[in-house]
Amino acid sequence: MTDELRVLRSDSPRPATDPAGVPQSLAIARWCAGRGWPVHPLAPGRKTPAGNCAACREPGHTHQGCRCPAVGRWCHGFRAATLDFARIEQWWGARPEFGVGVACGPAGLVVIDVDAHARRLPGRDRLLPGIAIAETVDLTGLANGFHTLGVLAALRGAPSPAEDESTLRVRTPSGGLHVWYRALQGQRWQCSTGSGGGRALAWQVDVRAHGGYIVAPGTATATGLYRAVGPAREPAPLPAWLARELERTGHLPPAHVPAPRPVPPRARQAVLAAAGGPGSAPGMLAGLLAEVAACAAVSEGAGFTEKLNRAAYTAGGLVAAGVLEPEEAERALREAAARARPGQERRYDAVIRSGMNAGRARPLSPGGRR
Repeated sequence: MTDELRVLRSDSPRPATDPAGVPQSLAIARWCAGRGWPVHPLAPGRKTPAGNCAACREPGHTHQGCRCPAVGRWCHGFRAATLDFARIEQWWGARPEFGVGVACGPAGLVVIDVDAHARRLPGRDRLLPGIAIAETVDLTGLANGFHTLGVLAALRGAPSPAEDESTLRVRTPSGGLHVWYRALQGQRWQCSTGSGGGRALAWQVDVRAHGGYIVAPGTATATGLYRAVGPAREPAPLPAWLARELERTGHLPPAHVPAPRPVPPRARQAVLAAAGGPGSAPGMLAGLLAEVAACAAVSEGAGFTEKLNRAAYTAGGLVAAGVLEPEEAERALREAAARARPGQERRYDAVIRSGMNAGRARPLSPGGRR
């Protein structure tokens, strides 16, 4: 069994270790971060975020302006999620009993959360929000989210996402299912507000996206394991029909979210000039920096974090080889990141720091070879 399958299919109810002695939770966090999915700790044995520090629990305190994430604390749940491998080692290395949560918005994920709770069937107007179900339709046997999602898919002439073997699916301890999809470029979907109402896709079918998190596959809680099922281990692109349903049921960004902004040509030229000509290793960095800056045109789903991490890794290799000065490299990275995501220094500084540290361990020659 490969390391990937071992991470996703472990049946241990307790914090486990792989043959190399790495705690299961740390291996899961590494696996997720390696895919560009920011991670944060979950409370031991639970599916909720690890608790805030005492100061963050004070009445009136919020995540806005809080210094805890900047100094390496996991306060404020998914808002503290990181791709910084040093911080990941610090968190789960010291506390292997922590579970792993994934911040869906920064990861570019849309997860369909299907429940199978034993609940009384609601009125017909609440089974599929916005879709009338005539009294002549026999609802015998309809009992949970698997059924309502199947009905919705059938109405649209599509297979149910619960049966979609092309994408990562994760069975929950309660018998539900998380169906993971990748948002397409330019899409920025919102979480549901609650099953059976608000922005729910269907009765007992919610959506986890921007503004929320999902439990990572392989994570064990007191009630059981979040276990990947089927052959797929990566999220497939969100199907077009599901995107239309998300739009119809109100999973759109709030009105105050600014529209995507194009990157001014002079800004592109400034980024390209920051790292040398096209035929050199610094020129390769220039191309990566241009990709980072180009993320300004898309507010979510542009792969910003992954692109910035790749550029920072390359910059670290050039610094180690003596091709670039550290200050010059960091300035170019921060300028590109600031153009793409202004006002999000806390988010991209950690990515730059982590990527450059990793790149410095493998010097990059002027010809682009390590």
